[in-house]
Amino acid sequence: GPHQEGKQRQGTACLSPLPGVSAGNGCGHTLLTPHSGTLSSKNYPGTYPNHTMCCWQLQAPPGTSLLLAFGDVDLEPSEHCAHSSLLLADPQTGTAYGPYCRNSIPSAPLLATNSSTVTVLFNSTSHRSGRGLLLSYATSQHPGTHYTQEHIRARVQRGFGWEGPDPPLTMCFSVYCPAGCKDIHGDIWGNPNQGYRDTSVLCKAAVHAGVIADELGGQVTLSREKGITLYESAFANGLHSKRGSLSEKRLVFHKVCCLLSPACDDALEVVAFNASSWWHEVDALGQDRAWVAERAALSTTGHSWAAELGAEAAWLELDLGTRRNVTGIITKGSSEQHDYYVTSYHVSSSRDRKNWRPYRGSSGQEDKVFEGNADSHGEVSNAFIPPIVARYVR
Repeated sequence: GPHQEGKQRQGTACLSPLPGVSAGNGCGHTLLTPHSGTLSSKNYPGTYPNHTMCCWQLQAPPGTSLLLAFGDVDLEPSEHCAHSSLLLADPQTGTAYGPYCRNSIPSAPLLATNSSTVTVLFNSTSHRSGRGLLLSYATSQHPGTHYTQEHIRARVQRGFGWEGPDPPLTMCFSVYCPAGCKDIHGDIWGNPNQGYRDTSVLCKAAVHAGVIADELGGQVTLSREKGITLYESAFANGLHSKRGSLSEKRLVFHKVCCLLSPACDDALEVVAFNASSWWHEVDALGQDRAWVAERAALSTTGHSWAAELGAEAAWLELDLGTRRNVTGIITKGSSEQHDYYVTSYHVSSSRDRKNWRPYRGSSGQEDKVFEGNADSHGEVSNAFIPPIVARYVR
């Protein structure tokens, strides 16, 4: 193959034998799943620490092989990469790739292995420079992971499957974004409604747009459209985008086939609102103001719903009239008289209003906490991946 390859050298075994975990004091942002993931050295893209190491054990499902993308490998050069190095090894066959550093870089940005298990080992001694490393991976079973050796940019940022030169305007194409893109270095400009400046980190923008969950990654469909004069910032799905100026092109993500209207973006009608309590305010002039549940609709002018003062575990309930497919939620505070907003919340759903199921998102391990608003006037959107199918939502 095009990569340096040989028998596994001593020191490539992880301290931890468990698949899908990292060990060592040199580990940076890491999110490893069986189907894809992202990993980086500590402080990336700042200089990595002296005398540190990290070992990641990648494990794909049986019968598949791992595809590794070198987003950035910038380790201080030394003879045989003795001072700082990146080494990849297949424990099953004893095949090793590397060591890599600045004077011995990977010969291609994508490495196709023939194994479902790969050990990634990063070591450093005393050094003065180097951003460290940023890698991502996917498995051979995912559509969109086909690739060519030419014109490949950093897969961590643009996703697997973006081949060759840029696709023509308005043409739909598909890429596979690995898990863990939310917290990688790089900016995004725009929002789900306008689209995103084409200089945005693509897979990070996909998380912001709510078309994939960061903890899972996944296939995304998008098109390149003509750019616009101004991109507005927004907070969505736990990410802040920036306000950006004119660009020649923009990226527009699609939740359904490009040729169809994205009906899942339509606002659902709420038949009735209910709440654990509501605040009956009497102002300094003796005027009554009822902050009742019905005032929670996003289109309501004036004051909103608020629970009574000091209420514990307050909830707001939406009755959609019939069982619906709910793909996301938009929240906003109330700036009427008071600077009120909700900073975080849980969601639960029910089909009969008796048995309630907490929303746990893609991981399914624990109840998901959604990041809400940071002020009383901005709208914040959060996607449900997978969607909620229910009549009642709290």
